[in-house]
Amino acid sequence: MRLTVQTDYALRVLMHVALHDGDRPTIGQIAAAYGISRNHVMKVVHQLGLAGFLETRRGQGGGIRLARPAREIIVGDVVRSTEPDLALVACLEPGNGSCAITPACVLRGALQRATEAFLGELDRVSLADLVANGAALRALLATDGQGTTD
Repeated sequence: MRLTVQTDYALRVLMHVALHDGDRPTIGQIAAAYGISRNHVMKVVHQLGLAGFLETRRGQGGGIRLARPAREIIVGDVVRSTEPDLALVACLEPGNGSCAITPACVLRGALQRATEAFLGELDRVSLADLVANGAALRALLATDGQGTTD
């Protein structure tokens, strides 16, 4: 299983915002800290806002903040909201009955259980857990101020 870049960036954005709680980081600051496209960050922030993970404010004094405490943001929920398709194989897609052996297939059940176990493990981790080593993460994400304006 491989998560999409969208999910990777979503988790990074949430971590950055959690690390800078109260500061209201901007899209430009987040993009600069990770060295990723501002446009990608903008799309991810928009999606996370629609999903209820972030609140955004435009203009002077604007920026991004968590919509709820980091301990209440569950990584499994973020992955479910950002991944368009968690089916490991086509037969796990809802309504896909294209495989001739589906009624007797043991592999299908094993893959379904593996996906559930993967998400179950992520359900045990909160955003607060991801940023528990905040000082080390902040040091790694420090920027020289380049690209921090929106």
